[in-house]
Amino acid sequence: MPTQNAVNDYDDFAHAYSIDNENNLTNGHYERPAMIDLAGNVRGKHILDAGCGSGPLSAALRDQGATVAGFDASTKMIELARQRLGPGTELHVADLGGPLPFDAGAFDDVVCSLVLHYLQDWSGALTELHRMLRPGGRLIASVNHPIIHKMIDPEADYFATAQWSQTHTFDGRPTTLTYWHRPLHAMTDAFTQAGFRITRISEPPFSPHTPAELIPAQLQGRTSFLSFLFFVLHKD
Repeated sequence: MPTQNAVNDYDDFAHAYSIDNENNLTNGHYERPAMIDLAGNVRGKHILDAGCGSGPLSAALRDQGATVAGFDASTKMIELARQRLGPGTELHVADLGGPLPFDAGAFDDVVCSLVLHYLQDWSGALTELHRMLRPGGRLIASVNHPIIHKMIDPEADYFATAQWSQTHTFDGRPTTLTYWHRPLHAMTDAFTQAGFRITRISEPPFSPHTPAELIPAQLQGRTSFLSFLFFVLHKD
């Protein structure tokens, strides 16, 4: 969840967000299944969930045989994650914008689910994530698709890094979230400058198991929609 340079206070709506996140279209049946698919076989791996929220992705990876640890800037989210994951999972309240309480090379993979787009500056965060990966390890990340800002605001400059906001409804509660838009080339430049090798950029379909009632009329007959962009990055 949001860290440095963000204005969103997830403590204020953590429970509502967590409930909505479980089974909605964009998170429960699109983003999280895509992250799990990109992670592949994780049995025996040690995985860090960076910005873990209430822990649904951590739980899914643990169920597939991984050992997981996580952190989030929101105290309330970590409380919910502890309830979900139990006392045996290492969880911290920590900010992706600063030093993190994990050893260098501690993880086989890092998953960073819908977190980076809350940050104005990616350099420090990516350097820290790179530090915590073992050689050959992966960073699997999802962010807002860079076309979304332009779709919502046709007058916006696609090529400028700019702050923008959008109102969502979580479990019936309207909440405005603020993000940082950056064009695709700025994302890939930041990844390579931090030492990562980009091995995959994905625009996946939503889950074929999505309940029909969750699919809006404008998506009937389609398998994909523009929402998030996914990356698999390697530390050589």
